Order: sequence, then structure tokens, then C-alpha cells
Amino acid sequence: MNRSFTIIVTVLMVTVTSLSAHAVDASKYDVRILRDNWGVPHIYGKTDADVGFGLAYAHSEDNFKIMQESLMTSRGMMGLYSGQSGALTDYIVHLLGTVEAVEEKYESDLSPELRAVLEAYAEGVNFYGETHPDEILLEGLLPVTGKDIAAGFAFRAPFFFGLDRAVRELYGDERRKEVSEKKASLPGEFTVAEAFDAAHHFVSQGMPMGSNGTSVSPNRSSDGSTFLLVNPHLSWEGQTAWYEVHVHSEEGWNMTGGLFPGSAVITLGHNENLGWTHTVNAPDLVDTYVLEMNPDNPDQYKFDGEWLDLEKKQISLKVKVTEKMFMPVRRELLYSIHGPVIRADHGVYAIRYAGRGDIRSAEQWYRMNKATNLEEFQKAVRMQGVHSFNTIYADKEGNIWSLYNALIPKRAEGYDWQQYLPGNTSDTLWTEYLPFDDLPQVLNPKNGFVQNNNSTPFLMTFGPEAPREEDFSKTLGIETRITNRTLRALELFEADESITWDEFVAYKFDLFYSKDYFVVKAKNLLLNGPEPEEPIAKEAMAILRAWDLGTQPDNTSTALAVTTFNSTASRNALNLEDKSESYTLLLNALIKTAQTLKDHYGRIDIPWEQFNRLKRGDVEVGLGGGPDILHCVTPRYNEDRSKSYARHGDGVTFLVAWDKDGKVSSRSFQQYGQSMHEDSKHWADQVELIRTRTTKPVLFTEADIRANLEREYRPGE
Repeated sequence: MNRSFTIIVTVLMVTVTSLSAHAVDASKYDVRILRDNWGVPHIYGKTDADVGFGLAYAHSEDNFKIMQESLMTSRGMMGLYSGQSGALTDYIVHLLGTVEAVEEKYESDLSPELRAVLEAYAEGVNFYGETHPDEILLEGLLPVTGKDIAAGFAFRAPFFFGLDRAVRELYGDERRKEVSEKKASLPGEFTVAEAFDAAHHFVSQGMPMGSNGTSVSPNRSSDGSTFLLVNPHLSWEGQTAWYEVHVHSEEGWNMTGGLFPGSAVITLGHNENLGWTHTVNAPDLVDTYVLEMNPDNPDQYKFDGEWLDLEKKQISLKVKVTEKMFMPVRRELLYSIHGPVIRADHGVYAIRYAGRGDIRSAEQWYRMNKATNLEEFQKAVRMQGVHSFNTIYADKEGNIWSLYNALIPKRAEGYDWQQYLPGNTSDTLWTEYLPFDDLPQVLNPKNGFVQNNNSTPFLMTFGPEAPREEDFSKTLGIETRITNRTLRALELFEADESITWDEFVAYKFDLFYSKDYFVVKAKNLLLNGPEPEEPIAKEAMAILRAWDLGTQPDNTSTALAVTTFNSTASRNALNLEDKSESYTLLLNALIKTAQTLKDHYGRIDIPWEQFNRLKRGDVEVGLGGGPDILHCVTPRYNEDRSKSYARHGDGVTFLVAWDKDGKVSSRSFQQYGQSMHEDSKHWADQVELIRTRTTKPVLFTEADIRANLEREYRPGE
């Protein structure tokens, strides 16, 4: 072997510190974990910090692998774990300055109470690692600190409103958008009415994915109850897989709901007094600027007639080469007055996004957890430490509220903010945000109903109390998209003026597309077109004609219809002005789907559950529901599109009721089970719930928990 190469390899050998140097004293935490008969952990502690310690330990028991991967991500250590692909994530962590922001603001911007929870949570992770060293994925990851947990909250936030897409498109082969010039007036965007047109229902990945949230007040329920649906839709696996938990401290923290691995507070759910859910919205919170660079100095850009120097930093990323060796890779970080800068072959770009450097999302959720009434809850939300997400709220007093939450920049009129912006003028450099009270929102509408299912906020309720699109500037970038889930919810709830609990549950599990959804237009375009000549096309047309827009497990038209209309070809077809060309594209997509089904199943009219599958290890079942259905099951097709395996959709779901006396009760389900360990009885024990569209009781009082107790223990026992 070449001697110089040997020296390099020797230099690059990884040296790590042992976790044993940081022994955790678990005895200082007064906490018990009560696992119910579904494996759900109920964390009982004297203080909130005690609960934080127990929560981390319990979640680590069920999913330590993803817990560690989440921590690697926020600490900028993925390159050491997964090599070059992980190093790209590490680069973004450094570029956004997440760790630096937490280091600077941890004590000034986060309350002592929350910091105590974060630090105890970190100790819970460390203690689990100490007592289960064979499960540690990366030497040197542990111990973690409260700052690492805060960084995880801060790093995730901008990716929910599209920062990753803005960065990713700059690394393409060419510039993706035009640079907007200031004009006296700009063409209007789609209005809500126009958004019912088929083209506006599509997103780049197919039928829209997201979450459902609904509140019903005593004005609309049959018995004076208040109902809340908490129904987030994210990936069923990985760092955004929901986890059900209940926490209870003697300091007033009593909350049940869902959270992500590495999250020390619950992000949606309910306490005894109130509850809320979030759905992902799509405000325009990210702007990309094209910088005018100095031809004589590549590190200077023009701004208001002056050449300014880019701020420069050097970092060294550690990239895994083998199990015991890493390679340091040096990278440059650049910043302009706008924000992070990226040099590409087709230009130099700066990115400005809402909430940069803000680390308070965990603080806001913690205060929301501990709120006891509407006033306290709204005070917490007004922090706007959480920079996006629709918030749908209900409480025991019968209040309901829908908020289009977003930290929206106040932008100059005259520019098309959906394009790139010129970076050489202060005209495009926004520095303020829209006041909270000016956001689209509805509190206690007379009709007793609010919702958001990833659609425009201008349909958050029906009737004149809904916010009006014309009251908001186009520069705010408020979306006008409409999902099937919204159309269908409006159809169901508007028609029912006296909603029972059973009806509320049934609407959650509704299996139909709306009569106003694009699939009806696509279906009619095909059926009203020329009669096809191919025998398989004739057969497919007959099956499509029988489709009732449903996704019932035994529906024999759904596999053909949904797979056809969820294809790229169909999406492109409905965007065309030439209807004959649209018909041809749709017909070809229909024939292709029909042929695939016939090749693999011997027939086209197979039951939907035979095609629409859930697989968890050795457990495999057929499901009802489908993409953008209220009972949302989003497909991930296998390579030849002969079968669909659900990987996204209805995750941890809560149906909550406060009766007319203010007493809370709730039911829940999730798609798999509490544990990520294949040998656990809770690995897939809730699969039958999602298959049959049923729920289990949420155990909220200690008496109920003990009546259904599987085991009780302290961390480490």
C-alpha cells in the first residue's frame, strides 16, 4: 500500500468518546411509566421535568433507532451515519445556522420551565442509551443536551412550509423561474371559484396529501356536545411518524396526543379543557433572490447601488467512508443581507424565509399544552413561534376556532412573489410580518362548524362568516387550492344540522370523492368521448361507468379509477385546453392501468382491498380509503404499479368530545401499533383498527388506565 495513503487513512480513523463518561442519575426523577393494554405510555411525574425524562425513555423503548436519527439530523451528524447523502443534510443544518441560533438564544428565548423539560428529556435519551448500549447506532452521538432537543424543533420548522423545495430547485441544471420585474399591476391569481377547476386540484406528487381537522360546536351537535377531530397525515415511518402518548404532572401538565421522535412536548391532541390539531398549509414564506455579482470580485453583490461583501464561513463536514473511518469535507457557507447564499452554475442566489433564527416553537407548544382555556391558548399561539400550520381548536366551553397560522412577510406590491426576486434592491427586502389579528381566522361561527383539510383558508367554514379572498393581498401568497377532503367535509357537515357522535365518527371514515372533485370531470370526459375500439378499453369503460366515486374495500371499480386518475398522464391531461387531446391521454392512461391489472390479477374489476394494501412485517391486510379521501390512505405503488402499499395517511388520530357538562372523552387509532420492535405484541396490534375503521378508547384518568394496565415501572426497571 502507498505510504502516503496509509498516513491519510490513519489520520481519518474515527476517535469517539464513551457515553460512560456521562452517567445519568435516574433516581433524581420522580416518574412512573404506566403502559396500557395497547402499549400506550402514560407518563406520571411530580414535575414537568420528571415527565420529560420519562417521556424520552418511553419513546426510546419503542423507537430508539428513529430517535437517534432525528438527533443526528439536528446535530449535523448524518454524514457520519449514512455517508454522502447524510452530509447534504448536515450542510443544510450549518447553512441555516440552527445550532448557532440555539446556542445564542437558548437561555434568553426559552423559559426556565421549558429548559428544565428539554434537559430532562435529553437525560432520558442518554439514560436509555446507557442501559441499552447495544442499540446505539453511532458512537459519539450521546450524550445529547437540552440544546440538541431545542435544535430539533427549530430545524424541522421551515421544512413544513417548503424551504427544502426552494433550496433543492437551485441545484438543478438550469434556472427554474423568471426574475420578477416590478409592474404597476400584476395578473390576478385563481380565485376560490376558479379553483374548483380540475387543474388547480393537483400538486406535483399527485392527489394532495396532508391532514384533517374539524371542530363542531354545541350549535351543531345533537346533544350540546363539542367535537374535535385530530387527524394528522404524515409518513407512517421515519422522523415524522406520529407517536401516541399521555403525560401527567403535578404541575398542571395533563395532555394526550401525538408527537415526533425527539419532541419533548406534545404537538397536537387534547387535555381535559381543550384540544387542537394542525394541518399543513402552504403560505408563501420563502423567497429566492438572484444576486447581481461583481464581475471583478465574485464575493461581492450589488445592493442599492453599492457592492457589499458576502459573509463567509468555513465548515468541515464528516462523511462516513467505512464503519471506522470518515473523511472531512470542507465547505463554504455564504450569506447576504437576505439570508443564506447558494452558488449554482446558473447564478448566485439568496434565500430569505420566515422565522429565520427563531427557536421558540417548543416554547409555544409547551404553553399550548398547559393552557386551560381559550384566552390562555390564544396567548400562546400569538407568540407565532410556530411559523406555519392551520390550527383547529375546540374546548369544554363550546368554543371552536380555525386559524390560518403563518408568519407571513409583508411584501412590496408590484412584484410577482411566486417568481425569483431581484436581489439588488431594498424594495424586495421584507423586514416585517403580517399582524396576527390580520390572519384568516374564524372564531365561534354561528353555523357551529370549522375545518381545514389542507385547503384554502377561505373555506374554513361555510357561509358568510368565512374569510374572503378579496380582503387579502396577493403578495401574502395564501393558497387557493381545494382538496377532496375539504369538498367532501363541506358536503357532509353542511347538510347535517344536528350531528351525533356516531355521525361525527362516520364522517371521519367517509370513503367517497366529492361530486365537485376533479375525478368526476375526468370520468365524464372519458365516458362522454368517442367509443373506443380496443376490447380492453371497452371493458375498462364499462367498469369505470359503474364507479360510484367510492373507495370501499369491496368496490370493484376503484382500483381502475383511482390508479388511472392518480397518474401523471391524467394530471397532465386535465391541464390541457384541447379536450380531444385530454381524452386521448386519459384513455391511454385508462388502458395502461387496465392492462396492468389484467396481467397481474387476470381481471380488471378486482376488489379495491386486493390492490390497496397495508404491510407491516409479516402482517398484510387490504384497506378501504384512498388518496385525498377523508379516510386517507395514500399509495406508494410498487415498480410496475400492480399493487399499492400505504405509507402515508391516517396516522395517530383522535376523536374528542366534551359533553354539555364539559367532561372530556376521546377515542383513537393509529395505523400500526406503539412499538417499532417486530417482536413486540404492539408491533401491529392496531392494524385491525384501521382495516375495520374502528377506534379504541383513550385512557385519560389514572383509574381508567389502571383498569387496563399492562405494566408499571420506573425508567431503567
